[in-house]
Amino acid sequence: MTTTTSPEDISVFEEHESEVRLYSRVFPVVFRRGRGAWLYSEDGREFLDFFCGASALNYGHNPPALKRRLRSYLDEDGLIHGLDLYTTAKRDFLSALRRFALEPHGLAHKVQFTGPTGTDAVEAALKLARKATGRRTVVAFTGAFHGMSRGSLSVTGSRRARAAGGVELQDVVFVPYEDGPGGPFDSIGYLDRLLADPAGGVEIPAAVIVEPVQVDGGVYPASAEWLRRLREFTERLDILLIFDDIQAGIGRTGGFFSFSHSGVVPDLITLSKSLSGYGLPLSVLLIAPGIDVWAAGEHTGTFRGNQLAFVTGAGALEEWAQPEFTRRLAANCEILQTRLRRLGEVTIRGRGMLAGIEVADSARAARIQRYCFDNGLIVELCGRGDRVVKLMPPLTIDPGDLSRGIAVVEAAVANA
Repeated sequence: MTTTTSPEDISVFEEHESEVRLYSRVFPVVFRRGRGAWLYSEDGREFLDFFCGASALNYGHNPPALKRRLRSYLDEDGLIHGLDLYTTAKRDFLSALRRFALEPHGLAHKVQFTGPTGTDAVEAALKLARKATGRRTVVAFTGAFHGMSRGSLSVTGSRRARAAGGVELQDVVFVPYEDGPGGPFDSIGYLDRLLADPAGGVEIPAAVIVEPVQVDGGVYPASAEWLRRLREFTERLDILLIFDDIQAGIGRTGGFFSFSHSGVVPDLITLSKSLSGYGLPLSVLLIAPGIDVWAAGEHTGTFRGNQLAFVTGAGALEEWAQPEFTRRLAANCEILQTRLRRLGEVTIRGRGMLAGIEVADSARAARIQRYCFDNGLIVELCGRGDRVVKLMPPLTIDPGDLSRGIAVVEAAVANA
């Protein structure tokens, strides 16, 4: 028996999919395909994508060069599932990661394949930091988002997210980020004072985990000076420094890593989202020399060896050696930041191909998002109370399409 549905029919989702679904409630159309910066719905509408899968699609939808690599690999019956076996696809990816990302940034880190998603990398980082130091306490920052599994939730600032997972604050100390809704704060000075006090109630931590750019917290980029002070503080007290670069990394802020401008070399780095270049699940933990104290098989995962992601990831990494790619990225960053900072009566934060527009209240932010959607542009909200409109266009977007999307945002801000 076969049934037919109209292009607008979403009843099957509402009837059979869990109530936990989120983005489909905000963008209630059935998407059929995507190419570059564009999404196409089943009912024939076109949308510019300034959401990019929460930064999982930094190179856009279905990049042609990566699609060709994928097809060729499948046509040759390339291995699909490999656990942590040695494979040709993994060798190519590791070589490309070393050549185009690690060596140019002076990183001698080893690579641990942790599993499909970013939260898996965070879990591994916390576990390894505690094992390497023999300590348990971790310092995290208000406004942070590190994932939805139990360990990652424990260092995520949102009380709502932690409550859903039943996660308490055991072994985690939260301090304010460098900047936030309450204004600037000397968090490093506070930590210095807290840990120097023998009656401060806090043991020397195993690690400090931080996003060099807080994205979900409201798009707050950390300054290079603050990151350097944090590195000096952790080194002085023999605390491991973990940079979570899952959402802001892989080119989102203009360089491959979001912390490159600081010159800081952290002990552990988590990467995921756009690492595969194609939206395929892939996450890694980068481990500085001397910290890789794992015993064989001590941390595993069935899908930590995503061969298809290795294939497209190697191709995406090679893009960073192409002058045309880096020139277009730099030009797009300039267009986005320059145009948005002309907006009045709103607060603009961000760097590179990441921008947050903070407005007075969540109702106005929701009106901006709705106006954008009604006029063919997909954007997300973030920050406390969802008062920040988050823009994350593809790094490779055509400048004309970028300007077209920004014009919709400008009109949305004015109309809201």
